[in-house]
Amino acid sequence: MAEDNDSSQEKTEEATPRRIEKSREEGQTARSRELATMAVLLAGAGGLLMFGSSLGASLEAIMRNSFEFDRMVAFDTNQMSLFLGAAAADAAWALSPILLMLLIASIAGPIGIGGLLFSGKAVAPKLSRMDPMKGLKRMFSARSLVELVKSIAKVALVMLIAITILDVRTEDLLAIGEEPAVPAMVHVLWTIAWSFFFLSCATIVIAVIDVPFQIYDHQKKLRMTKQEVKDEYKDTEGKPEVKGKIRQLQREMAQRRMMQDVPTADVVITNPSHYAVALKYDQKAMAAPVVVAKGADQVAFKIMEIAREHKVDVLRTPPLTRAVYHNTDIGGEIPHGLYVAIAQVLAYLYQLRRYRRGQGERPGMPEFPIPGDLRRDS
Repeated sequence: MAEDNDSSQEKTEEATPRRIEKSREEGQTARSRELATMAVLLAGAGGLLMFGSSLGASLEAIMRNSFEFDRMVAFDTNQMSLFLGAAAADAAWALSPILLMLLIASIAGPIGIGGLLFSGKAVAPKLSRMDPMKGLKRMFSARSLVELVKSIAKVALVMLIAITILDVRTEDLLAIGEEPAVPAMVHVLWTIAWSFFFLSCATIVIAVIDVPFQIYDHQKKLRMTKQEVKDEYKDTEGKPEVKGKIRQLQREMAQRRMMQDVPTADVVITNPSHYAVALKYDQKAMAAPVVVAKGADQVAFKIMEIAREHKVDVLRTPPLTRAVYHNTDIGGEIPHGLYVAIAQVLAYLYQLRRYRRGQGERPGMPEFPIPGDLRRDS
């Protein structure tokens, strides 16, 4: 049902963080081949310009050493192998700076947008990729048309720059024919290196255009319909009815734990028809009395019932009960402003218990002082 709705809805919503994370897990992220190509070509051209002289000198030394040897060495196959190994090692060492630059560029270019990403799902075989109909659909898609236009534009731009270079350097190239061999070779190499560099710069223009397009195209693919956003919210946050049931169970569990603490209370103060608060105070372990249970209506009646079953004193103190109920949390200490009032409650209980043991007169219920900012009128 949701899939039917999705097919008839436009994808107008931006991708959620979960959708983006899931796409990365599947190996889908914005990539620009033009950016990678630009990085490699510029690294190669820059490497030739920076290390071309040393590379040329090294190759010249290798050639010279390869042709300058004693007659006896020519007949010793072991010596020829050593010469070949030494020449290969010298060539590798001479090429290593350029190869290192190309290696760094080949890694940095692809991750220039989208970042570093490893995903087994991206390389996993999928039968859908071998579907001829889907392949034809991709060949004649808007994306393929964009890639075709890009390819034509790249060829045209490179040709334009190449023709411009040839036009500017025509006289310089013709003058090479009149130079001695060695200077002419150096001149040709520098001309090729700089021409290659300027041709590589053409890819900067292409990458500047392609990178924003790839980011936009990737974000467009990740867009979602309103129904997809709703479904994802239900999957991640849970359906409202399920969440409501969980909250109900949590409340019931909390109430059961709370009711188990009522017998440990020293006193339960009540506003008989609405509120009940169970208080406990251990002078050695507590800095102030603590609320071990509280509730309203049916929960309040249950607290009073359990208190009476376990011989916990229940006192009717409506204003004080409302103040404590509205200004404390279960397990928390009473506010500083109610210290005097609760102390009077505990003192009253002490006198009441002495009276019950026949050790004094019946005490009168005191007036409990409640600060105005803590008072809650009925």
